[in-house]
Amino acid sequence: MQRTPHHRSRSRRGLAAALAAGALTASLLGANTANARPYPEPPRSMATTLSLPSPPGGANVKVLVFHASATEESPTVDAGIAAIERIGLTGPEAGRFRTVATDDPAVFTNGKQLGKYNAVVFLTGGGDVLDPEQEAGLEAYMEAGGGFLGIHDAARTEPYSDWFTGLVGARPAAGSPTNVQRATVEIGDRQHPATKNLPLEWKRPDKWLNWTKNPSGDVHTVARVREITYKPGTSANGWDHPVSWCRDYDGGRSFYTAMGGTADSFAETDFRDHLRGALDWTTRISQADCKATINANYKAERVTQPNQAGQNDQIGEPHGLVVAPDGRVLYIGRGGADSSKPVVTDWNDPDIGKGLGQIHVYDPKTGKVTLAGALTIFGNKGGGDELVKVEEGLLGIELDPDFEKNGWVYLHYTPHSKIDRDKQMAVRQVSRFTLDLATNKLDLSSEKVLLHWPVQIHSCCHAGGGMAWDSKDNLYIATGDNNSSGFSDGYSGNNPAPNYRGVSFADARRTAGNTNNLNGKILRIHPEDDGTYTLPEGNLFTGKEPDEGGGKTRGEIYVMGVRNPARISVDKTTDTLYAGWVGPDAGSPSTTWGPAKYDTFAAITKAGNHGWPYCMGNMQPYRDRNLPDPNKPLGWYDCGHPKNESPNNDGLVNLPPITSNTIWYSPQGGGVDYPRDAYGIPSYKVEEQKQLLPWLKGGGQATMNGPVYRYDAASTSADKWPSYWDGKWFVGDFYDGTQPRHAVLTDPKTAGKGGLPTHAESLKKIIPVGADGIRNLMDWKFAPDGSLYVLDYGRGFFTSDSKSALWRVTYKGGGATPAAEDLARKAAVQ
Repeated sequence: MQRTPHHRSRSRRGLAAALAAGALTASLLGANTANARPYPEPPRSMATTLSLPSPPGGANVKVLVFHASATEESPTVDAGIAAIERIGLTGPEAGRFRTVATDDPAVFTNGKQLGKYNAVVFLTGGGDVLDPEQEAGLEAYMEAGGGFLGIHDAARTEPYSDWFTGLVGARPAAGSPTNVQRATVEIGDRQHPATKNLPLEWKRPDKWLNWTKNPSGDVHTVARVREITYKPGTSANGWDHPVSWCRDYDGGRSFYTAMGGTADSFAETDFRDHLRGALDWTTRISQADCKATINANYKAERVTQPNQAGQNDQIGEPHGLVVAPDGRVLYIGRGGADSSKPVVTDWNDPDIGKGLGQIHVYDPKTGKVTLAGALTIFGNKGGGDELVKVEEGLLGIELDPDFEKNGWVYLHYTPHSKIDRDKQMAVRQVSRFTLDLATNKLDLSSEKVLLHWPVQIHSCCHAGGGMAWDSKDNLYIATGDNNSSGFSDGYSGNNPAPNYRGVSFADARRTAGNTNNLNGKILRIHPEDDGTYTLPEGNLFTGKEPDEGGGKTRGEIYVMGVRNPARISVDKTTDTLYAGWVGPDAGSPSTTWGPAKYDTFAAITKAGNHGWPYCMGNMQPYRDRNLPDPNKPLGWYDCGHPKNESPNNDGLVNLPPITSNTIWYSPQGGGVDYPRDAYGIPSYKVEEQKQLLPWLKGGGQATMNGPVYRYDAASTSADKWPSYWDGKWFVGDFYDGTQPRHAVLTDPKTAGKGGLPTHAESLKKIIPVGADGIRNLMDWKFAPDGSLYVLDYGRGFFTSDSKSALWRVTYKGGGATPAAEDLARKAAVQ
């Protein structure tokens, strides 16, 4: 390592005269960046006066460590220089480099010298350390394709320079904690060389900076610090607290980490690995994608037009979509009528609830929409209370794995022809139809009914409806608990008393908690070519259990204990099932009855019982109630040994143990939990709650589970989302306020066992919220070309309106950098 002498006594180009002592001190302590500097910004033309190779450096990789400070040198400097030198001398031969350290800013006006460095590291202590000409030299270096790595206090350097603010990405805020604290760092980017080898949840001590303006969305954040694991101070940034990020900047590559605030940091193996990866990219030893989460790199476009007056020529009441292998999008309308048309709510009228469940096809090659067909459904009763409105209709769509050859389309719906108006019962069914692949028209006469079961239609709600395939061609079918929530004060939905003609409509133990009922479940079947189905191995029941006398289970059940799973998906790479279901209506927890409404997402790796209506979230039980007075509580449910003792149960009394869920949220926040007593019962006191998942919150809420993205490296699509998102699970909500619209990472070791997500990334500016954006997210699926299709329900209920639309979100950020021809060592392309 070469190291120039320190020049602490060197005159700082009028620094003392130009800056008042108070202003300098404020800048070093993290006050807001000043609006003006004591001398003019360097002219842009000044940055072109140096003669620099493009890109700087070469195969003989050299790194310059610059460590000047306007005050006393930081105690981290020597440790940082030694660590960077050690990184350059170790590891694979292709990744090694030489290190030169200096605190002399004259290096930035010496083009011949500066041009030899592949990257510049700022290990500075803060303050104004470059004069205008020197800053212009650094700018010229970046414009030529240089690399920059800023560490910790580098964010306090050049506090009056807007250009340098852009280079580092953010400025420290006043009120940042100054003490060393142990905290958890969430690693969101599992591909960047700076983070790919780090733990998903990295626990380490450091000094944690807060930011005057959160840079996420303008930079590519690769790691965040989890504020609930330490005391973040008065200027805390919240759940999205970036700690390391990168971006392509002004022709070069910039990486910044706020870690490294202590000398001990540089002795950590993982932190050195973090710096090694950052230097790999900034020196052009390897490529990386530092564009993937920059909002401006995404384009959201509405691809369907509003319906013509009195017609549903473009879209029905949006309720689900699926993308064919050739890129065509098939999407369904549940069955709500045009708002100008009357609905029939009189049970004496044969047309009670009659509507049309419509199937449309959007062809991206032509931009045209075809109305493929319509089913006459029960489900058009408009709004009103739960004894009037209804959520039945055309609820789900999937395409056969061999769709390109056979044109088979599976539809999950409630046919109007099979309702019993006297008993107010209906039939739900999954049928297979054939689509003419040339005309995009559905042959309604081709119907083959695979599976059907009874549902009560006296009272709304919770129909479910989603469907998905796994890699073994098993079809998953999500069914709602078909149960009213209006008779239990919004808590468990276990009131056994209300019934119509002897059929309970307010007791989810009759449905979701019943091993002999297909409602409130996720079913798994294997469709056969002749229109029948078989049962795959590994479902929750065989249907032939001898328990409690036999005949009390259904072999189609894969998951029981779900309330309203409108959307499900299966990651065919792992065959993990992902589901989300809407919770009940209680706005706050009750020490008598249990938790507030929890909307739920679950990563499911095996058959199981997910709790409703006994337990929610992470094994938080409800209180039992029973006759003769359901308003009086009995004991708390036992999540480990649940029993269905409802008088409306015709299945097993002794149920499978309940599995914790992955994500849950209520108006109080995300992942709400409470202290528990000796029996494991939470206190359910708001003042005692903690939020395990502070990145989300509810209110009005309705989960809309999304897909897991899988990146196709072989695809030549210019619109595909980048590989950063590979393996991330998209979770969202119908509403666009504080509710989730995120991509999350789970730990494969705990997924399916109730393990919490390790990281979350907001999507609200990529999949835009707001009145002119996608306000009411109803479904979302990735296309084979890697673009994302999203259904916006519209702005009314039980109908379609001018905002009901199919959208497409594409990526326009380009590939990894540096370009392959600019790599310092061509063989190191990643």
